[in-house]
This record gives sequence, structure tokens and C-alpha cells, in this order.
Amino acid sequence: MHRRFFIQSLSWSLGTTFGSSMLTACEKPRPVFHGIDLTGSKYGADFRLHGSDGREHALSDFKGQYILLFFGFTQCPDVCPTILTRAVNTRQLLGKDANKVKVLFVTIDPERDTPALLSSYMQAFDPDFLGLSGSADQTAQVAKDFKIFYQKVPSGNSYTIDHTAITYVFDTAGQLRLAWKHAQEAEQCAEDIHSLIRAEAQTKFHLF
Repeated sequence: MHRRFFIQSLSWSLGTTFGSSMLTACEKPRPVFHGIDLTGSKYGADFRLHGSDGREHALSDFKGQYILLFFGFTQCPDVCPTILTRAVNTRQLLGKDANKVKVLFVTIDPERDTPALLSSYMQAFDPDFLGLSGSADQTAQVAKDFKIFYQKVPSGNSYTIDHTAITYVFDTAGQLRLAWKHAQEAEQCAEDIHSLIRAEAQTKFHLF
């Protein structure tokens, strides 16, 4: 009786241990990012704005690509040019995967950033970059949805704008995944995109 109980207990124990090992072995490794991991975040609603290419665009139109979304203005003296230059360098570092990435620039200064000006500004960095603009109310709503702060600051006879310098990254399913700070290097950004690409490939592998 005691021997039978021992064998049953041992079998249950080994089965539990083996099962746990199998579960551990089958778990997908979580990618490690340089940016802030926002996977599962619920903010950042879809929007529809006017593009610098003359067409209306929704954020959801770009599913199937990795989206880099940034809010800024064309007369920004330093932050916006730096971020867009980093986006150029990131795409170069991605090599053959560069065409999987789309850069969207939402102006927080629709008063001065006309579609024509936005188009010229994007062309100066990369013809594939897309500028987006809306009315003052649309801009305020989209910025609020993405927790973007911006505020006009008088400067001589004109004004400049203080604003959040975060780049959001969406995966090909249109899910918000990362936030890159202003100080993050292009090499780190490219590594993050490659991590997303690898994670997506592993997910597809586990499905089959």
C-alpha cells in the first residue's frame, strides 16, 4: 500500500515537474527594448488627419508597417530636426528592413505649418516621411489622446512651442509598443525595431 502510494506520488511529482519544464520551454521570450515598453497600453486612439501628400490618412491605414509617430512643428530649432534626423539614420541602419518602417510627423502648429510647408519639410529629411495636420481642435484632441503636451511660448514678435519629445512606435498590427525618448540613439532605435521584427516572426512560428 505504501509502495503504491509512493509510486503514484513520484509519478505525479515527475509529471508536474516535467509539465512545468515544458511550459517554461514553450513560453515565448519577452523582447528587451531600449525604449519604454508600452505593450498593452490602451491610449493612443486612431485618428484621421490631412497628409502632406494631399490625402486624408488614418493611423490605422498604416497597419502592416512599423510606425514611428512624432509630434512637432517645422520651425522647431533643435528637437524636431534632431528626432527626424535620427529617424533617417535609424532607417539606414535597418538596411533591407527600412521599407518596413513609416515615419509620421503630426504638426502641433497647424496655424503656420501649411500642407505645402509640411511637404517641403518632410522632403528635406526623407521623401517617404509623411507630415500630418488638422484643425486646432483636431490637433488638440490627437495630442490629448497620445498624452502629448504642447504650449506656445512668446518669442519676439512670434512664438515658439514647448512640447513633448517622445516618438511612439507601433507594430505591424497597429498596436502601440514603444516610446523612444529624445536622447535615445539611432543604433538603439534600430535594435528595437529588429527586436519587434524578431518577436513577430517568433509569434508566427508558434502559430504553426
